Amino acid sequence: MIDFDNIKVIGDITRYQARTRPDHIAQVFEGRETTYGDLDKRACQVGQGLIAEGMKKDGRIAFMGKGSDHYFEMLNGAFKAGSVVVGVNWRLAGPEVEYILTDSHSEIVFVSEDFYDTVGAALANCPKVRKVIALDGGHPEWESFTEWRDKFEATDPHIDMGPDDDIIQLYTSGTTGYPKGVQLTNANYISVLDQAERAGWAQWEPEDKNLVVMPLFHVAGVNVGVIGHAQGCTNIIMKDVDPAGILDAITEQRVSIAFMVPAVILFLTMMPNVKEVDYSCLRYILYGASPIQEDLLLQAQDLFKCNFIQVYGLTETTGGGTVLKPEDHDPARGKLRSCGQPSPGVEVQIIDEDGKEVATGDVGEIIIKSGCIMKGYWNRQEATEGAIKNEWFYTGDAGYKDDEGFVYIHDRVKDMIVSGGENVYPAEVENALFKHPEIADVAVVGVPDEKWGEAVKAIVVAEQGKSPDPKEIISWAKTQIAGYKVPKTVDFIDALPRNPSGKILRRELRDPHWEGHDRKVG
Repeated sequence: MIDFDNIKVIGDITRYQARTRPDHIAQVFEGRETTYGDLDKRACQVGQGLIAEGMKKDGRIAFMGKGSDHYFEMLNGAFKAGSVVVGVNWRLAGPEVEYILTDSHSEIVFVSEDFYDTVGAALANCPKVRKVIALDGGHPEWESFTEWRDKFEATDPHIDMGPDDDIIQLYTSGTTGYPKGVQLTNANYISVLDQAERAGWAQWEPEDKNLVVMPLFHVAGVNVGVIGHAQGCTNIIMKDVDPAGILDAITEQRVSIAFMVPAVILFLTMMPNVKEVDYSCLRYILYGASPIQEDLLLQAQDLFKCNFIQVYGLTETTGGGTVLKPEDHDPARGKLRSCGQPSPGVEVQIIDEDGKEVATGDVGEIIIKSGCIMKGYWNRQEATEGAIKNEWFYTGDAGYKDDEGFVYIHDRVKDMIVSGGENVYPAEVENALFKHPEIADVAVVGVPDEKWGEAVKAIVVAEQGKSPDPKEIISWAKTQIAGYKVPKTVDFIDALPRNPSGKILRRELRDPHWEGHDRKVG
């Protein structure tokens, strides 16, 4: 249980754990174990180092790297120094990295060896960056993280931090236009910790082993690590999303808590040895960040035989929003397509284009009101005002509520297909197609159609060793969903493009079909 009397801001987490359980293992990474006492000392050193480097409260430092224990030393040190950690997506191209470093006004960059070349090439166009620290060492010019850290005293800076102070800035995925920096505060994170406690999905114990595997420029990756430390358990940190490595970690480290996006759950189910692994240590698998296919969820429940919890939220809501509890994963409840009910302290409404709340069962835009709503988009006042209205955050997600208040996600509002005047939501079609025995993965997009404006196209990853017939898939789909939702055409692909949070990059699939058209709508 989180002691909110002693954890007022997120920088208090390692302070509290170091006092309470200094010798308990806080994190494990590639054989390196760090106790809570040592984690707090190293965070103090980092905090002192940032101050010595001239960082002022609310100044930005950037991180570009894979998962590591050094990241959480840096992160907690920044909390202590009042620096704001900017996560840089390591899948971005050089110009995009330059954009984020420049847009965020980052002054110091912490980078892992995988991206030394990328950051090095970007520096010429990032005049605000005045120092780069090599997290893994071995760079001919940049100071090694451990050598830099160990120059400073392990004395807590105790910079005065308040609820409204920014602590993390994460950039939206950038699937359209330039990414926007999301300002997340102490109050936002305390709200999420409170939601997790009161909703019951993160009442972990110090004996729990918590898998931290999602990218750390994504809110889910950061949150799982922060919550693990707040609960005083041991974080098992992985460098990459590696299905074989995840299965090994479960058995070797006796992982009991794991957060994975649906795409990773899918990858695990495809592993040849997945049925040979001992999952008796698992207590919970949490999932979110993108919709999950119902058949995949049923398959995973049967395979892993532990409690499943879905959490729905966005970067702009600090990952908080709704929760589908373990008891609601019983297929007899009929809630598997839902992302659950609002977490304690969260209000959710479904509204139409005029901003009016729709009737139960009707689809509209999901809006959220809570203490976890971001402060705003960094230096984007107009975008902030467009997204937050009267304290409500407009998610851009389309969904509806049932008569018990469970929320169902259809898709992003912008991904809606309008065919012959009928609205078609890709996630609904994908969920139906995923039940086909020869389909391993599927995405649905709208493509130009002279008659209907837009037509539904399915892009399919076939099950290994299978060669499904497009006509048979279309005929089969007609038995599952209404005729206007059935794909008119089916293409095949080896793997779907996804961003690190597991969301399908529909634009990459859709745009080629709209080349030569003045508008990308029907």
